Amino acid sequence: MQEETNRLVRKALEPLPLGQLRPAGWLLNQLEIQAAGLTGSLDEIWPDVAESGWIGGKAEGWERGPYWLDGLVPLAFLLDDAPLKAKARRWIDYIVEHQHDDGWLGPLHDTKYGYEYDPWPVSVMLKAMTQYQEATGDARIVPAMQRFFHRLQQLLTVRPLQVWAKMRSADLVLSVYWLYERTNEEWLLELVRTIQEQSYDWTAHFEHFLYTERQNSWQHETHVVNTSMALKQPAVWYRLSRAERHRQAAQRMIDTLDTYHGQVTGVFSGDENLAGQNPSQGTELCAVVEYLFSLEVLLSILGDPALADRWERIAFNALPAPFKPDMWAHQYDQQVNQVICAISEDRIYTTNRPDANIFGLEPDFGCCTANMHQGWPKFAAHLWMKTPDDGLAALSYAPCTLTTTLAGTPVELAVTTSYPFGETVQIVVSAQHPASFPLLLRIPGWASSARLTVDDGKSVEVQPGSFHRLERAWHRPVVLTLHLPMRLATQTRYHRSVSLERGPLVYALKIDEEWKQIAGELPHADWEVYPRSPWNYALQIDRAHPEGSCQVITHALSAAPFSPEGAPVSIQVKGRQVPTWTIEHNAAGPLPESPVSSEMPLEELTLIPYGCTNLRVAEFPVLDA
Repeated sequence: MQEETNRLVRKALEPLPLGQLRPAGWLLNQLEIQAAGLTGSLDEIWPDVAESGWIGGKAEGWERGPYWLDGLVPLAFLLDDAPLKAKARRWIDYIVEHQHDDGWLGPLHDTKYGYEYDPWPVSVMLKAMTQYQEATGDARIVPAMQRFFHRLQQLLTVRPLQVWAKMRSADLVLSVYWLYERTNEEWLLELVRTIQEQSYDWTAHFEHFLYTERQNSWQHETHVVNTSMALKQPAVWYRLSRAERHRQAAQRMIDTLDTYHGQVTGVFSGDENLAGQNPSQGTELCAVVEYLFSLEVLLSILGDPALADRWERIAFNALPAPFKPDMWAHQYDQQVNQVICAISEDRIYTTNRPDANIFGLEPDFGCCTANMHQGWPKFAAHLWMKTPDDGLAALSYAPCTLTTTLAGTPVELAVTTSYPFGETVQIVVSAQHPASFPLLLRIPGWASSARLTVDDGKSVEVQPGSFHRLERAWHRPVVLTLHLPMRLATQTRYHRSVSLERGPLVYALKIDEEWKQIAGELPHADWEVYPRSPWNYALQIDRAHPEGSCQVITHALSAAPFSPEGAPVSIQVKGRQVPTWTIEHNAAGPLPESPVSSEMPLEELTLIPYGCTNLRVAEFPVLDA
């Protein structure tokens, strides 16, 4: 069992405070694109944030302002961007200075959203406030949270958690723990026990899982975002309960969702509600960013490197795909096989509206317009974490620099890499004074024959699916070179289709596109996207040995790698069109069961990383011999 911190099980890994890690290379470019897009401007152009009830306005005062701030704060401090930090400060100042006399934070609510004293939106705001406090040391945050939780403790005795707050309570508990670890006040743990008693039991939900088919009606228990948030709930309870049932629940939950609703990108389907394995069905963007956050919490609590494999698979595929490459528009739903993005009353979705997969400012519903901002910044902020023995652990690899203190000594670390597109990661570590501490390097589960070289010494093979521990005395700059071979691999998917992957990236057919502006004003307009080249191909491929029928081509890394024209890697593979596979219900029709026959000419096809596409096919029928 892990060590205890006071009354809580100690986390396996501790996230770094904002400001210690700085993005570089392609990751810096990606965050700068985000800052120059909707994230940096939403409080100027979108009334639900610009005129939010959280800052005294007349617009929505429930979850949308907190959602935006929860992504803006880490983005501002990762980039050290003065205008963005000023925007965050304006919100924090108003919220703290307008705390109610009884301790409640933010506006009271009407029944359109939740109920009068609804802690759900406050729990999102508290996540933003705790990040802000870690970045700035703001002395007002801890007392404000103490007052709020005292008020909540009183309220829960007369009105238990309701609706969204009942389903999403783990997010609230994270902030109670954060406060407890700074104050050691026992009453906070009693508050956690009360919250747990009043929460929906997601552990039991997945132990007796009932929802194995596409769901055609809306309910909280199968709502895709509730489910993404729920993935962290048992592990969050585990820190207090120490129950093995809670510790082991996360993997059961992930496996169950993969079995019945899994998508090749690592997420699960849900166009509002769980929707089966059909790659045309769609997944809501809110579910993607919340799945990533749940994994960040799980990695911190449990420290399982397999969770990091899942985390970066989602981050490098499902996260960039639903954004227009300039991040001035997004989709509510992305589809694994997405061959047209257009408004249509004839639609495949379970409950979503006709505009769910267009690119726009506020397609279908505004929750994703508010919530999408946390994805990239929180991924960047969790690339490295501290270990309990005062070391550092790498969870994923992207270019960055890191400045922290280990073993009482200032330490600097710099990562240079084109990963996930390239196979080599260089890490330079230096300490201001001689110091000994461990460095844990995650070796992805797919990286067989991975090797590590220290300075110019002999390389050693490192074990896939593990943390490779390197413990030594550090002082002068030490160069670590990690080689992670990316071999082509396949998965057998829906209707015995095939998907192709290389390292953490899924590959998809590159389809010529026509963008049609249908509403709004540039740059934050609404767009339909139409295919201008065929998409209905079956591949000629050996599932067991895809390298024999594919050619990998690398390109120069661009300033916008997550775009069709900027894709740093492509794969050439042969295939034939399947004329009977057509668009149905404004989506790619049902996948033909493989193997398939076709009389059409054999063509050479170009596949690019899934996250670089706007239109795509990523699950293909396979040609017969």
